[in-house]
Amino acid sequence: MTPWTVSSIRDALSAKKISSRELVSESYKRIESRNSELNAFLALCPERAYAQADKIDTMAWAGDMLPPLAGVPIAIKDVISSRGVTTTCGSKILQNYKPPYDATAVARLEAAGAIILGKTNCDEFAMGSSNENSAYGPVKNPAATDRVPGGSSGGSAAAVAAGLAVAALGTDTGGSIRQPGSFCGIPAMMPSYGRVSRYGLIAFASSLDRIGPFANNVQDVATILQTIAGRDPNDSTSTTAHVPDYSAELHKSVKGLRIGIPKDYFAEGMDSGVRQKVESGIELLKKLGCVPVEIRMPHTDYAIAAYYIIATAEASSNLARYDGVRYGLRVDDDSLLSMYRKTRGAGFGPEVKRRIVLGTYVLSAGYYDAYYLKGQKVRTLIARDFHEAFSKADVIVTPTSPVPAFKLGERTSDPLQMYLADIYTVTGSLAGVPGISVPCGRIDGNLPVGLQIFGPAFGEAKVLRLAHAFEQSGGASL
Repeated sequence: MTPWTVSSIRDALSAKKISSRELVSESYKRIESRNSELNAFLALCPERAYAQADKIDTMAWAGDMLPPLAGVPIAIKDVISSRGVTTTCGSKILQNYKPPYDATAVARLEAAGAIILGKTNCDEFAMGSSNENSAYGPVKNPAATDRVPGGSSGGSAAAVAAGLAVAALGTDTGGSIRQPGSFCGIPAMMPSYGRVSRYGLIAFASSLDRIGPFANNVQDVATILQTIAGRDPNDSTSTTAHVPDYSAELHKSVKGLRIGIPKDYFAEGMDSGVRQKVESGIELLKKLGCVPVEIRMPHTDYAIAAYYIIATAEASSNLARYDGVRYGLRVDDDSLLSMYRKTRGAGFGPEVKRRIVLGTYVLSAGYYDAYYLKGQKVRTLIARDFHEAFSKADVIVTPTSPVPAFKLGERTSDPLQMYLADIYTVTGSLAGVPGISVPCGRIDGNLPVGLQIFGPAFGEAKVLRLAHAFEQSGGASL
């Protein structure tokens, strides 16, 4: 069956060929049949979904103008607040937490007619590159169930790739939307920092976290981004910059677009099959009339170190609030200090503890200047690399990941190897620029490869236009 898209659902509802309620029922049947195998969803909210479906059906039967996402079943990553729906962040410390409000992105989706199906599994507090750090078990990749789906938004990527949802929201701090999109073979976008409100996003690293969409095609990614983008008075870091009509921009020509190819992203350590597919992808862009420009990003080698200093420092600060007093898990004991220690010991998993310890260390007296301050200086240099690159090129094209989806358990005993898998994604995260991963063929039988496109800050329209042209020209089947 051809996957549903935003426009095909809208057309079917308008023509009364299907009801929104039937679409929701269809989604829940698929979830029921496959979720025990994939572990993509942690919580479902059928009452909320059917109530929204009935509203859309009433509009459709009355012949009213349907909102842009009418009847579209969407999954939400479990770090994004949704009123009354269990939101755990993939952690035991929040196992029974139900937020009293919706994140702005969720509220905007529902206002546009979307139907929230439930919450998707993720690495605990979005910390991970494989979705193996969830307290509720790993997610499996629909393309190859012995492989990881990528992290930390693996549940959202797997849900869309397996047809359990038409689209999903994830979050990206260092690659957590783009890398799962690449591993699962679907388009996945990280918008510019500040483009989408973070209100209601449970924080990992506040200067890096971003909410963005997964879908089966670039057109749907653009439509969802259009819906959730824009200034929000509840988030002081959200931008007042104008939100273009992304869908209208998609169909403009890409002829003459200068594509920057950074030599530094094609170094040792990249899988030969991934390299071949990405190089074929660049050749396809040349055929579309794009002009390749060789660029240098000289500080790329320092990106992983800078990222894991800054992100862990912010994580240790943000996660201090989980103390067993205000919400979430509480392990009672005789003294307050002991209660804190036991609650956090029982509630957090190994990777979260590792990052809290690292972050606390780099912020501690005597080490702050040596690590955290230096990390921030390197971040500035990486941002400058991007700024200079965009003076020579309109967009930057790279691999999304140096390797395809790896086997479950393959890297869990070696955190450094896991961290190094983010080498091509953390740079854009540190620089605050937008990036998308689009499918770029498959290798080793059926393992998807992703092509990554970066644009200048708030240049999502350009990124989406090139991604759409690549997709429409058969990029996914290279």
